[in-house]
Amino acid sequence: MSLFGKKESQSLNKTAPAGSDSVVFKVLGSGCKKCQTLEANVKQACEETALKAVVEHVKDFSQIASYGVMSTPALVLNEEVVSAGKVLSAEDVKAIIREKLS
Repeated sequence: MSLFGKKESQSLNKTAPAGSDSVVFKVLGSGCKKCQTLEANVKQACEETALKAVVEHVKDFSQIASYGVMSTPALVLNEEVVSAGKVLSAEDVKAIIREKLS
């Protein structure tokens, strides 16, 4: 299905924000209360860990499906799905930051 092939071709053309060590979080979801809570928790975790990161909210279902996510909200860190189907607390996000970026 071409829908699932899109991510591979798009990711080759994506450019990261300025700086080679840029961190990009993407919250995948429709924009519901759970998605908004996850986004707020990601921003809080970034502030508390002094991590300069870009936090995006992807609401387009074709883009969400291109990550292979079937349950939202989901969290993507630097193009890797790190959580799907649950709202992570700020502490959970900090644990992911420590695990994936240390």
